[in-house]
Formats: sequence, C-alpha cells, structure tokens
Amino acid sequence: MDILIRNTGDMPIYEQIVQQIKHLILKGELAEGTPLPSMRLLAKELRISVITTKRAYEELEREGFITTVTGKGSFVAGKNMELVREEYLRRVETLLGQSVDLAREGNIPLSEVLEMLRLLYDDHEAN
Repeated sequence: MDILIRNTGDMPIYEQIVQQIKHLILKGELAEGTPLPSMRLLAKELRISVITTKRAYEELEREGFITTVTGKGSFVAGKNMELVREEYLRRVETLLGQSVDLAREGNIPLSEVLEMLRLLYDDHEAN
C-alpha cells in the first residue's frame, strides 16, 4: 500500500492517510477483508508517530471503512453502498463548492456554470 505524505499544505498527516486509504477502498484497490499494515508498521514506513496512524485508523473505523479486531489487526470493512455513495457526494459537493466560489469571484453567472457542467458531464459520459 503506497501512501504519500506531504509536509507542505494545510492537510494534517492523519487526514492525508485517511483520504488515501478511503480512495484505495473506493476504487476497489483494497478489497473487503484486506489486512492493513499495523499502526506501528505504517508509522515506521511513513516515518511518523504511531499516534498519527492510530488517529487515522480510528477515523477510518468511525466512518465504517475499516474494522479492527483486537490482537489481529485492522481490515477493510465490507462496502456499504450507501456509505460509498455518501462519500462520493461529499467529495463532489466540496469540489463544486470550490467551483462556485471561483465562478462568483470571476463574476460568471450560474447559467454559464450550469452549461459548463452539462458539457463536461456529457463529454465524460461519451468517453
């Protein structure tokens, strides 16, 4: 499992780990039941604190992406399709929010933004 940590930017390290593991799960690269590295091993590989990996794993478990079995480790949880859909909706909402902010700064009317979105959506659907 390749996780890249960036020390620049505003995103905390634990959140970078959470986002990257979620991404791997949502893409199907980490299947249900796949064991994750131990918190200690991941911390060692990334050269970060075990506390940071613990926080990331706790967040992933709280959101239903992984399960932890005492004495055995952490594993990718079964995909709850509603959970997967909610995660995608949240990500789309975040990106669209950024787009709306940018459009307002540029004084671009909603009608033009909607037309761009339709064109982009149709173009990607055709491919």
